[in-house]
Amino acid sequence: MPQTSRTPPFSRRSLLRALGGTTALGALTGCGVPAAYVRPGDRAGVDRSAGDKRLTWANWPLYIDTDDEDATERPTLAAFEKRTGISVGYSEEINDNDEFFGKISPSLMNHQRTGRDLIVVSDWMCARFVRLGWVQRMDRARQPNVAKYLDPLLRSPAFDPGRRSTVPWQSGITGIAYDRRRLGRELRHVSDLWSADLKGRVTLLSGLDEAFALLMQGDGVDITRWTAADFHRVCDQVEKRVHDGQIRRFTGNDYTKDLVSGDVLACQAYSGDVIQLAADNPDIRFVVPEEGAELWSDSLMIPDLAAHKANAEELVDYYYEPEVAAALAAWVNYVCPVPAAQSVLADSRDKETAALAENPLIFPDATMRGRLAIARDITAMERVEFARRWNRIVGL
Repeated sequence: MPQTSRTPPFSRRSLLRALGGTTALGALTGCGVPAAYVRPGDRAGVDRSAGDKRLTWANWPLYIDTDDEDATERPTLAAFEKRTGISVGYSEEINDNDEFFGKISPSLMNHQRTGRDLIVVSDWMCARFVRLGWVQRMDRARQPNVAKYLDPLLRSPAFDPGRRSTVPWQSGITGIAYDRRRLGRELRHVSDLWSADLKGRVTLLSGLDEAFALLMQGDGVDITRWTAADFHRVCDQVEKRVHDGQIRRFTGNDYTKDLVSGDVLACQAYSGDVIQLAADNPDIRFVVPEEGAELWSDSLMIPDLAAHKANAEELVDYYYEPEVAAALAAWVNYVCPVPAAQSVLADSRDKETAALAENPLIFPDATMRGRLAIARDITAMERVEFARRWNRIVGL
């Protein structure tokens, strides 16, 4: 099991860089291009898995374990290939959710193969694929590990009840990071970001999908059923705090640099990033506010007409074996979607690896789990209006 962990790049939790791509998507899914939607009976292609032992998998950079001495070697993937005889064409080609959507959507909307059997995108983007009928339902009979070990918190998002079309690859928490030594006190609430001693020393995430849920929770909103009125009320509050100088700026993952340098004392942050920051500076803390925090996932999907569906389903299920999930969690350091992997890590002879089993940002404890929620996703009809307003505030 790899002993060294690394922080995946910011682009996986991508920001909405411009309204243009979102507007185009809104036109496609909201105003309606009839040919775009694929009916359930038209999603499956000829599955060549039995006679063609291979598959093609598109993932994000640095989102799988690698050998400490040779970064081109991926131990868990190599073990799968050896066990099953299935060759995996692994491509780190996803750098942004919207960008990747634009890359493969022409094929999917025209009912053509994408050349990929498995992809990983953020759940808010997964919701778009599911609504458009661009991904296939997985055969759970081929996936006993997924059925048995998938975290109950992640089992049934509103856009995909029962997780039949999507399976979490890794999960994470959007909460608050702060420098305890420089600030001189604890933070426990989202409202703490608006304290006078933090004026001009706070950053928020710039991406609409990344930022809005935590801010709503701080306003007492149940993010599983938030409304347009909730959204606009939070925007009003953020606009006021920008005007008052409370918010220093809006960021992608470059918030980490501001926090390390001390230019920022508190910020919206991702749990996996803070694990890495805290390894170098224990004064940097991550908090799940008492009002709650958003639990998100990046999930695996099988696109329409995939030529190796059964092989892809087998690979997905392999990564839900607790031992395999533990090896991946030890490297990636995000929330593991397989709680049973915790005991595997705890039994490690390596002290640093065993300690990961006690990290609530990898395996949330009961108190933290009670504060986590999966936000209702933004619908196609809402997205253009909401993105336009949010991007004006952020300055995109």
